[in-house]
Amino acid sequence: MQIMKKSLAYLLAGVMVCGLATRLQAQDSVHVNLDKAIEIALSESPTMRIADRSVDIKREYKKEQIVSLFPDVSVAANYNRTLLKQTMSMDMGGQTMNIKVGRDNTYSVGANLSLPIISFPLWSSLKLSSMDIEMALESARSSKIELVNQVKQAYYTYLLAKQSYDVLQSSYAHLEESNKLVTNSFEQGLVSEFEKLRSDVALQNQRPQVNSAAKSVKLAGMRLKVLLGMDVNEPVIFDGQLSDYEQSVLAATMPSESDVQLMYNSALRQLDLGIDQLEQSKKILIGSSLPMLALAGAFQYSGMGDDGGTFTNYPYSYVALSLQVPIVGWASTHYKLKQADMNIANMRDQRADVERNLRLGVQSYLNDMQQAIEDIAADSETMRQAQKAYDIAQKQYEVGMNTWLDLNTAELTLTTTQLTYCQAIFNYLVAKANLDATLGNE
Repeated sequence: MQIMKKSLAYLLAGVMVCGLATRLQAQDSVHVNLDKAIEIALSESPTMRIADRSVDIKREYKKEQIVSLFPDVSVAANYNRTLLKQTMSMDMGGQTMNIKVGRDNTYSVGANLSLPIISFPLWSSLKLSSMDIEMALESARSSKIELVNQVKQAYYTYLLAKQSYDVLQSSYAHLEESNKLVTNSFEQGLVSEFEKLRSDVALQNQRPQVNSAAKSVKLAGMRLKVLLGMDVNEPVIFDGQLSDYEQSVLAATMPSESDVQLMYNSALRQLDLGIDQLEQSKKILIGSSLPMLALAGAFQYSGMGDDGGTFTNYPYSYVALSLQVPIVGWASTHYKLKQADMNIANMRDQRADVERNLRLGVQSYLNDMQQAIEDIAADSETMRQAQKAYDIAQKQYEVGMNTWLDLNTAELTLTTTQLTYCQAIFNYLVAKANLDATLGNE
């Protein structure tokens, strides 16, 4: 009976383990490529949600200002209870007569109307609000471009770490294979103990590099998940290899510096909008010193009476035009306009400096891309030659035509060329991503 119980428990545990393994395998089947990663980042990033809300805030503020153009109607009611009436003294034929003035109860109910007819500052403020919306939209676009650039670079970094790990792991497998050959040759007395020790040490030295590369892959994956708004422990497989981009990179047409335009660069567009905002603020300053015309009106119904008596009611209404002409205000406005002109000049100089630095950055990215293309073409051929040289060295070592040092040198050369090849593709992709972000390509 105890044996049956134990068997049943083992069987249930096995079923649970198999079910857990199946679920984990299903979870691990989630694949994400670069396009999907960008899509996830744009939908899940708090930065994009904040940028979208900023645009909505500016739009609501503009609506608030538009309401100021409509008539403003307010209703007011007032009630007064007289506790002690005012006393007036009058001289009536040599006699003083005291008369109490007022009523015990007084009330009034009325409506007031106001409407700006000519208000230059208000109209200019509405235009400034429209510019604020454009600025918020451009800022959101800038956030999107920057986020896409960050996702691309993080994705390429992950691919570089993964392919570097694969190269080092392959190198470790080669060293293991050659170590077996050396060990067998040593046991047969064909090689010296010194050569076997060198092979053992080389194998042991390679193991920490493989472990470090594995940790780099894990860390790069976690950073990418954080950037995408995912949980770092969520099982995701990021597809692709750097070598997948080789043909597209080699077939790419390099643009010349004269063909590269910065008209869509977000930083320059925001500076242009900032200059326009300063110009509009200057118009508001001028408008605040111009005459303003407003329409006002009111209707009021009031009444008064004593306790227990009859109330006397008095309707009252009026319509008026109000004209306000500032006179002394021009003095301070003159100095404010000078300050505005200097702020505009500062921003124009800032824009010119930013544009010069951007053009320098564009040239640097173009140089990096061109250099990377040349390196990829050269490293691709060198890598094939290194692979062929390693295969020859391995066959020669198996038949005793060369030493372990020759085989190890060929393996080291192959590993170096493979890593250099991956680095060249990575350099091109990163430079291309930075160039797209600088040019404002979405």
